[in-house]
This record gives sequence, C-alpha cells and structure tokens, in this order.
Amino acid sequence: MSTLNTAAPTRAARSGDWARRAPLLPALIFTVLLTQLPFLATIWYSLGSWNLLRPGSQQFNGLANYVAVFTDTQFLKAALNTVVITAGCVLVSMALGIGFALLLDRKFLGRGVVRTMLITPFLILPVATALLWKTTMLDPVFGLVGFALSPFGLGEVDWATQFPVASIVAALVWQWTPFMMLLVLAGLQSQGHDVLEAGQVDGAGAWQMFSFVTLPHLRRYIELGVLLGSIYVVNTFDTIYMMTQGGPGTASANLPFTIYQRAFLGFDIGQSAAMGVVVVIGTIIVAMLALRLIFRTFLSSQEQKS
Repeated sequence: MSTLNTAAPTRAARSGDWARRAPLLPALIFTVLLTQLPFLATIWYSLGSWNLLRPGSQQFNGLANYVAVFTDTQFLKAALNTVVITAGCVLVSMALGIGFALLLDRKFLGRGVVRTMLITPFLILPVATALLWKTTMLDPVFGLVGFALSPFGLGEVDWATQFPVASIVAALVWQWTPFMMLLVLAGLQSQGHDVLEAGQVDGAGAWQMFSFVTLPHLRRYIELGVLLGSIYVVNTFDTIYMMTQGGPGTASANLPFTIYQRAFLGFDIGQSAAMGVVVVIGTIIVAMLALRLIFRTFLSSQEQKS
C-alpha cells in the first residue's frame, strides 16, 4: 500500500515536469535543427575529397582530410595567430577593464558621462571599428597614432602592414575593454562595504585592500569575462578581413579566416570542413574546462559563505 502511495506522487511530479518543459520543446527542436544538422553535414563533408573547381571530384576518403589539416603549415600558423590574438586581446582588455572599473567605482564629477563614453566602443559594429582603426587611427599618412608618435620618429609607420597582429589586437582591445569593465564593475558594486570598512579599520592600505580583499572577490567575474571574451574573440573574422585580409601573406590570418580562404577562395570543401570540425571540437574542450573551473570557484565561494 505504501509503495502505491509513493508511486502516485512520483508520476504526478514527472507529469508536472513535462507540463512545464513542453512549451520549451519547439524552441529546443528549432535550435537542434538550426545548429546540429549543419554540423553533422560539415562532419560528412570533412570525410570526403571535394573541390568545386574539379567537377566529379567528390569521393569518400575517411580521415585523410584531418591528417592533412594537422600537417598543414598554414593551418598551424593560423592556430598560433588565433592563440596570440585571443590571449593578447583578452588579457590586455581585462587589465584595462579592471583599471577603468576601479575608476568608475568612485564618485566624481561627470562619472555618468565618462561611463557612457567608455561603454561606447562596445556598441559600435565590429566592421565599423575595423574601418575606424584602419583609416583614422593607423593610416601611415593621416592616422592619429602616427601623428601622436611623430615626435618619436614613428609618424609614417604602416602599422597594419608592418605589425598586422598588433594592429588587430589593438582594435579588438578597444572594442572589448568596455565589456570587461562592465563585468568587473558589477563585481565591485556587489562587494560588501562592511568588509572594506573592516580592512580599513585594521590599517590595511589601498594596495593591500585590492590584493587581499577586492581581487579575490573579483576572481569569478574575471574568469567569466576571460571565458566569454575568449569564446567571442577566437571567432573574429570581420576585423581581420577589413584591416589586413589575413596579410601580408598569411601573417595575420586566424582560424576562421583560414577556413574562409580554403572554402571560398580555394574551393576545397573537404579540407575546410575538416578545419571547421577541429576548431569546434577544440573550442568545446577549452570552454568545458573553463566552465568547470568557474563552477568550482562559485561552489567554493558559496561554501565559504555558508
């Protein structure tokens, strides 16, 4: 009798769960069809040899495309560029974001205007940002960077050609610093004032307060910003296309731009699909490791509070 009584609430709870989840099924099915079916098609194309310039060249060749990808010097160079661009952009923009957030966490005259001006770069389209940096900032003749550095003998440097990776990183840092700043500012404003007051009463200086109180509190916000920034920056295409087009040669081409070149300029569908699958799998692995680290940080912070 007791078994029947416990089975009935269990079935009722399950039916209630399905009733709550049923409205989400259309969106879930649409998402699966929109994302997973193209990915499965990409996997299928990656297992074959198919070049659009050679009609009738489509044939199954197993994992040969993946072997070619990992021995392709252009792909390996693009992978290195992707790591350099992503790490440079995320680390520099996070450092600047922390500095600006500490500035905006204080009360001063015109703080609202300064906050709006600092957020503005993140609201500009990436294509417009790339054109702005290519023509207005880094132009060797009329650029503002050359004008500012002309007293040091660097006024006529063609930055986008001679230092393409650094130019791309500078444009991306300008675009992503406001995002990091907003995340860190949210973390600063969630910090308890009683902790800060207790540290000041104990005689801690400004640097000690930041190092031992504020920075540990901001750790999860910094990790979240690094994770989200890395996921978005690693997919950068428009900035590279508009500023350098992967050049000179392939000096500034990252993985998305290399895949674009192989698919739409070389018309090699098989190898470009294999490159795309490798990049997706690598991104998923890195994101899972980073998410596990962030969840561990949140759990430890909750245990400390309890």
